[in-house]
Amino acid sequence: MRRTLAVGLTLLTVTALATPTTAAPQKAPKQATLTNFAFLPAETFLPGSEPSGAALGTTPINGVTPPFADQPIQGFSGLVRNSDGTFDAISDNGYGTKANSADFLLRIHRIAPDFRKNTVDVLGGITLTDPNGHIPFPLTRPDRVITGADIDVESVTRGADGTYWMGDEFGPYLLHFDRAGRLMAPPAPLPGVRAPENPEGNPNLGGSKGFEGITLSPDGRTINALLEGTVTGDTPGTLRLNEFDIASNRFTGKTWRYQLEDPNFAIGDAIAVDANRLLIIERDSAQGVDAIVKRVYLADKRDRDRDGKLDKKVVADLLNLANPKHVGGQADPFKFPFVTIEDVTILDDRTIAVLNDNNFPSSSGRTPGKPDNNEFITIKLAENLHADPRVLGRR
Repeated sequence: MRRTLAVGLTLLTVTALATPTTAAPQKAPKQATLTNFAFLPAETFLPGSEPSGAALGTTPINGVTPPFADQPIQGFSGLVRNSDGTFDAISDNGYGTKANSADFLLRIHRIAPDFRKNTVDVLGGITLTDPNGHIPFPLTRPDRVITGADIDVESVTRGADGTYWMGDEFGPYLLHFDRAGRLMAPPAPLPGVRAPENPEGNPNLGGSKGFEGITLSPDGRTINALLEGTVTGDTPGTLRLNEFDIASNRFTGKTWRYQLEDPNFAIGDAIAVDANRLLIIERDSAQGVDAIVKRVYLADKRDRDRDGKLDKKVVADLLNLANPKHVGGQADPFKFPFVTIEDVTILDDRTIAVLNDNNFPSSSGRTPGKPDNNEFITIKLAENLHADPRVLGRR
């Protein structure tokens, strides 16, 4: 059954943090609390759009049979908060690979949750294009609409001028789009780092391990861009956090190291708390009952223990969120057991929003055999973040 723009959303807020599920040597965090829960149904499509999913074949996936008559509104991999209660969410490259996503059009969706009704409307959006030929390699489409076979956008932030910066995994690149979704300059590559999809060859980074999290600094002058994977030669499980200067449109060469709890884990997103601290989603690659680690960490560049890596502590265990009021009809504790959890944003000094990327139609972490919805939760932390006021006021 195919649904169009109307979206059912159940929103959730989380307080403090839960006990870590691995043997990481740190004090057990206080439990966070679920306060709102919302969902965008998996089978939500953009009406009147182009067909999509041809490369998936015709065999049902989690009960959904491709290809699709329209473009699915799915795979949220980055989120920007607006001043009017709406959010801008980007879909990633489509169906998981460069090879199967040539008919998936990259897009920014504007979504509006109504927490009283536990629903969300998709108000519209913009499709990403390169009309001026800034991308130096051939695109899939002659009209220069950007597809999931061209670029894999996984993260987004917005500059003071209202333009969008997006992090890509195929380069990895940083890309700068205007408010209408038009690319404004050539993709900015990360010097010395190449993914397997990079046309220059000689990769030293795993596939789909590029810029999974990017965030604007509180002063608006720089972007911190966090890789999802370890660069060849670096210590296993360490990820480079790279500084990019907006005025000069280049990476400065300044880096920090973020240490995963396990080399097989990955990060899902990052957002600045102040000039030194970031919230970072870290996760394993399991879903449903097999999920073990889905956490939000508070990481600090100042490296007070002088081990050469960002200091970090858990502020939300997404598999153990208190839900005494059974918000959204969900259990207590509430679990967010998805393979990919790729959106975090700060709503106030103690509340964050977290969304999953549902990998439509492939992931089934909530109900085996059914495609995951895009769930939108808000989480109230156990303690204030003491964030930079510019971060709290930013939209």
